[in-house]
Amino acid sequence: MEKTILVETSARHVHVTKEHLEILFGKGYELTVKKMLSQPGQFASNERVDVVGPKSTIKNVSILGPIRPATQVEVSATDARTLGVTAPIRESGDVAGSAPCKLVGPAGEVEIGEGVIIAKRHMHLTPAAAAELGLKDKQIVKVKLDGERALIFDEIVVRVKDTFFPAVHIDTDEANAAAFKGGNGTIID
Repeated sequence: MEKTILVETSARHVHVTKEHLEILFGKGYELTVKKMLSQPGQFASNERVDVVGPKSTIKNVSILGPIRPATQVEVSATDARTLGVTAPIRESGDVAGSAPCKLVGPAGEVEIGEGVIIAKRHMHLTPAAAAELGLKDKQIVKVKLDGERALIFDEIVVRVKDTFFPAVHIDTDEANAAAFKGGNGTIID
């Protein structure tokens, strides 16, 4: 049986704490939903900020909701070079010792001492989907994308949680390398 899974491109984005949201947009401000994402409860908001590094600024970066316990900026390797930061490749939420930056919103600015990462390739699975595919949490797998620039992505970490929607997330650099425009990939374990 061929094991396929939806593959999605995750573009640069920011997650913010309630405190940072209020500094950036004003006291009592709440994120507003622009579009729901494939992961249940997650959304792209209408709110955007500028991400400022020592070398350059990337303007109008989307904030994803809901708010988080730590502010985090997820960029591609190309974005990190543009900003002039050394962003480590990490799983979302693992920001200890990562790169700093400044976020600029319409009401204020926030300097974060750490939080800029390049998101590690990952696969979201429910426990049922993981069982069906014969995979387990934290397992490392490969996924092949077909096409004119077919590519096998290695080092994809499996994340299992009952609230997930089955999908693989790669960043824009990775999608561009495979000329990927959306669709399914084949799991190679």
